[in-house]
Amino acid sequence: MVKETLKARVIIDKDYIISDIDKRVYGSFIEHLGRAVYGGIYEPGHESAEENGFRQDVIELVKELQVPIIRYPGGNMVSAYNWEDGVGPKENRPKRLELAWRVTETNEVGTNEFMDWANLVNADVMMAINLGTRGIDAARNFIEYCNHPGGTYWSELRKEHGYASPHQIKTWCLGNEMDGPWQIGHKTADEYGRIAAETAKALRLVDPSIELVSCGSSNAEMPTFPEWEATTLDHTYEHVDYISLHQYYGNRTNDTANYLASTLDMDNFIKTVVSTCDYIKAKKRSKKQINLSFDEWNVWFHSNEQDKQIEPWTVAPPQLEDIYTLEDALLVGSMLNTMLKHSDRVKIACMAQLVNVIAPIMTETGGAVWKQTIFYPYYYTSVYGRGKALNPIISSPKYDSEDYTDVPYLDTSVVYNEEKEELVVFAVNRHLEEKLQFDIDIRSFADFEIVEHIVLENEDVKAANRIGDEQVKPHSNGQSHKESDKIIGTFSKLSWNMIRLQKRQ
Repeated sequence: MVKETLKARVIIDKDYIISDIDKRVYGSFIEHLGRAVYGGIYEPGHESAEENGFRQDVIELVKELQVPIIRYPGGNMVSAYNWEDGVGPKENRPKRLELAWRVTETNEVGTNEFMDWANLVNADVMMAINLGTRGIDAARNFIEYCNHPGGTYWSELRKEHGYASPHQIKTWCLGNEMDGPWQIGHKTADEYGRIAAETAKALRLVDPSIELVSCGSSNAEMPTFPEWEATTLDHTYEHVDYISLHQYYGNRTNDTANYLASTLDMDNFIKTVVSTCDYIKAKKRSKKQINLSFDEWNVWFHSNEQDKQIEPWTVAPPQLEDIYTLEDALLVGSMLNTMLKHSDRVKIACMAQLVNVIAPIMTETGGAVWKQTIFYPYYYTSVYGRGKALNPIISSPKYDSEDYTDVPYLDTSVVYNEEKEELVVFAVNRHLEEKLQFDIDIRSFADFEIVEHIVLENEDVKAANRIGDEQVKPHSNGQSHKESDKIIGTFSKLSWNMIRLQKRQ
């Protein structure tokens, strides 16, 4: 019996617009956790370190990713963080027990140093404030220190610390994962909603130009989801601009087909939060729309067991150092596709995290820097996924897995950059064994030609990258060609693809 060839069809039209893509959807996250800061972005003794101790080899890779915004300083860490500990002369800064990850925080890097680093990598900063152990007073002092031009106690103190001009931080997070019992200062939905609303009012009195992110649920499996969103937004709706989403996935049962279907859960998570926001909008008869900040997302599971062995109260021990595989990169590509397909509401997103800690960039303390498998879908989508997200009409064979039904083998997103006259198709073939033949109808882009077809693949779905041994890296030998107003070709089994077209000159 001859095996039937798997075939998929896609229709793309420039009028099928979802939304303009906010470039901040390609943001990331640096927390004072593990070797993200110390031994990651900051290592004064390293041969590549610049005058302030930041590793230039890391800077170059972050710039390559074109990361537009970076969330800082946490994460769980922020819920007991005194921002004052990280400013002023370094010799006067206290060492603290950092309770979230049970390490010692030296405070050698703080707000001003991080702002310097963000400027080096051409990124804005999304600043998180402590609503766990602190509240309105510390928050209003902090924003005065960061954003007020001068003439007041905190703004003049910033000047004394060597920063005459304000940092002008636009985006602020009102705490972190306050629904989580693991969080220091964990609150009920009403408790958090009240403190977040009152803090938001105070912050806006200091600087009316800012944007604010309210804490959503820590993940879609929380028992309080989505009631948390509904209750907290009842308090904060008119005072904030975004609500956060956090979600991590892992292949703990070694079921690749089920793992790669996880983005169906992510899609449902986004839809549920959007509908909850819109319910509160209707309830309040508001004309305002709350958008989403997916400010923690990634794969996280490889390092769980080794993290249990870490000795408490050490300084910057290796933590959450997942080594990623091809299948992880495929899922990351699909997660990016999912956010692009919801670009009408997902306006900010932060891959958690950026360096060493569940990260696309890894360093060896005192040594080399290298790219994880997940670096590549992040890189190509960030660089070429700018413009308008289009809604492709997809016909794909499907499969069922342990937790999901009707999972399309083909997962895709489409971006049209009108300014560059460029059309980009991002596609994942989830099939474990078979290539996927496709034809893509580009009826309104008939005068566009294929520039490149990039593929990320490996015969071993568990293949990973290490220092000096890059097993998973992209090639440009994708199998596709143009026929009239169609793209015809095949996507390899278990592959991530980018087909980029430009208008014929």
